[in-house]
Amino acid sequence: MAILRRSLFNTKELMKLFKPPLRRFVGVSIAGFPESCSLNPSHRSYSSVAPSGDHLLYTEDHFALRASLRKIIDKEINPFVDKWEEEGQFPAHQVFKSLGEAGFLGVDKPTEYGGLNLDFSYITAVAEELGFIHCGAIPMAIGVQSSMATPALARFGSDELKKEFLAPTIAGDIVACLGVSESEAGSDAANIKTKAVRKGDDYVINGSKMWITSGFQADWMCLLANTKDGPAHKNKSLLCLPMKLPGIHLAKKIDKLGMRASDTAEIFFENVRIPSKYLIGEEGMGFKYQMLQFQEERIWVVASSLSALEILIKKTIDYTSQRKTFGQPILHNQIVHFRLAELATELELLRALLYEAVGLYLRGNDVTKLISMAKLKCGRLCREISDSCLQFWGGMGYTNEVLVSRIYRDLRLVSIGGGADEIMLYIICKYMGILPQTKKNEP
Repeated sequence: MAILRRSLFNTKELMKLFKPPLRRFVGVSIAGFPESCSLNPSHRSYSSVAPSGDHLLYTEDHFALRASLRKIIDKEINPFVDKWEEEGQFPAHQVFKSLGEAGFLGVDKPTEYGGLNLDFSYITAVAEELGFIHCGAIPMAIGVQSSMATPALARFGSDELKKEFLAPTIAGDIVACLGVSESEAGSDAANIKTKAVRKGDDYVINGSKMWITSGFQADWMCLLANTKDGPAHKNKSLLCLPMKLPGIHLAKKIDKLGMRASDTAEIFFENVRIPSKYLIGEEGMGFKYQMLQFQEERIWVVASSLSALEILIKKTIDYTSQRKTFGQPILHNQIVHFRLAELATELELLRALLYEAVGLYLRGNDVTKLISMAKLKCGRLCREISDSCLQFWGGMGYTNEVLVSRIYRDLRLVSIGGGADEIMLYIICKYMGILPQTKKNEP
């Protein structure tokens, strides 16, 4: 295994790049076009990847953060991705330590626990940049570490819990995982069966979890479990669960279609005992806390998918402009360049929706409807763009020798993980007020 070099940046150096975060509106909706909007060729072209001074969401500080991260990706991650994909696991402790030293695992977390204390738009920028990693497994695992297993702990956990679990997670000293899904409760988190029963000063945990990202390497789990009887939305709690305790059984590493470099585990718990002080926030509030974590998870998923979809389109343009059939480049066929133009347009519409949702989120708004729409659209675009682009690669697209086929396999998860498309439609219908009421007192 190649040894990763020490990161080029550390948290203190990154802090010098940034001014104190401003709580500002950065959404994209406007009442009308400004008078300066024109097709004058002297006007600058809008770019999502380079600072122009006119970005809808990002400032020069955001781009400085992305540039720092890109150097780590190019030097310490992408050169080793093919090897990690073959091995079925990337070295999470090694990679996370590098990212932690550079400050990328606690961008929006409090400085007293090692974070940068920047607003959530910076998390979105980091997620977008991580999409340039040449596989989906590593951005997904980083997202779990920084934005899926830790938001509730950072918001509601005790100071003692934050020092024991949050601070070393931000530093990259330990690996976190999120324990929500079960074999019979994936997107339906309210239906989980795992129990944590209070006995004296301890919780005793029995049950199982499925689809656990970084499960075989994780040092602790943010666990959602039933801690009392009652309605499914009021009987759950989030707990910090150390993963080396007696009674925790790593059943198997799940063999998946994509995300091959991710060690995804099925885990069983048999009379696992933890102190009651490992409870995050209040008992019975776990479902609500997890719904908040899901919102940030879905923002992360959309943001990190944007760059992967950009890569798909760009590499397909490059390939079809060079590959010739019937005496001309494939790209010169109208059906090809028109289709790529359509896909690029759809991608930019998704980007605008994401930026609108993040902008409103920064102002304290409930963006559940918007981010559910973005997650739904992202999952479907991941299927549509990857399928269309792979088709233009012909036989080469069906091999494992090109990045396009890996992205095709990895991005298929987006319509399933973090809430399936059907769950997103359910949420959107509820917010639109068009969902038929099928149960009494449905929340």
